[in-house]
Amino acid sequence: MCAALCALAGVHAHALTDPVDAPAEIMPLVANSLKLAIVKSGDRYIAVGGRGEIVYSTDTTTWKQAQVPTRTTFTAVAAVDANVWAVGHEGVIAHSGDGGEHWTRQRKDALKIGGDIDEATRDPQRGAPLLGVLFKDAQHGMVVGAYSLALRTDDGGEHWSPMTVATPKDKSAATKDDGIDDDSAPAKNDGKMTFSEKDLKIGEEATPHLNAIARTGSGGLIIIGERGSAFQSHDDGKTWKRIQLPYDGSMFGVLGYEGDHALAFGLRGHVYETADLGTHWAEVETNTELTLLGGAALPDGGAVIVGANGIILARLAGHDEMHGFIDTPAGILAAVVRIGERTVLVAGENGLSTFTAH
Repeated sequence: MCAALCALAGVHAHALTDPVDAPAEIMPLVANSLKLAIVKSGDRYIAVGGRGEIVYSTDTTTWKQAQVPTRTTFTAVAAVDANVWAVGHEGVIAHSGDGGEHWTRQRKDALKIGGDIDEATRDPQRGAPLLGVLFKDAQHGMVVGAYSLALRTDDGGEHWSPMTVATPKDKSAATKDDGIDDDSAPAKNDGKMTFSEKDLKIGEEATPHLNAIARTGSGGLIIIGERGSAFQSHDDGKTWKRIQLPYDGSMFGVLGYEGDHALAFGLRGHVYETADLGTHWAEVETNTELTLLGGAALPDGGAVIVGANGIILARLAGHDEMHGFIDTPAGILAAVVRIGERTVLVAGENGLSTFTAH
């Protein structure tokens, strides 16, 4: 089987190169391919996505592709001034010090190509995708990912150390099936949901996938994950307390505001709001059952949230109702940033585009 596949590809088995170690290909229509996260760095917008593709623009119309030393998929991005970090599959973390033009790889944790892997003894965090990244300044940052993988750095990403968020008491609990239906997940793979909703049993003994992390104005930290799991920290991530949302489905994004105010969103259009870093939650009416995957905070508690089928939800302030729009050509949307009073830049399965609400 391997020989046949290699012959079709025009290569020999010994010539295989791990995508993690291969540079991203320069593509002519790169702005139209899968993009999973966006961030603003100075006057630039930077978007990351499949096959190690990273693009940047000052006008959201003309995009330039950066030289990136890996071909792995990036799922999240964060920026502090001109410093930008992109994280993704195979535990990869890449850094740019010039607003997204040039990149170096700071970390990888890829499994070796070829050879037998003993799934019974393999550490599930080995090679696990990173799904969220947060930097409070150019030196101090955190990343979270599948199987409760969490890391932190105090030197701008030169070194990363483990951060304990969820601790399994019984590893066998991680393989049990609690009967949640697979149809609770979107039909297409958006790059963040590498694992099905049946992969892990969530409870005090399990290690849920950690999908996103945010900081609030008080300095509090909140992480949200699958099956309604969430974690809060009041001491800059030194210790974490497990909390639970009222909904047992997965949350894919969280936004931080002033004080201990945060907004979480995820499966089937569910949005929840907290004023105390997740100790108590209130549901926000969205009038949709479409899964929500990405969002951006606006001043005064406002938010714009995007997801499946081109759904865009927006409220200009915290006391406003959510208003829904559909950007059909955009397809499944994974990320959004506001670029004008009623205009947003969105990223998803069909690449990058702008949408103006009328």
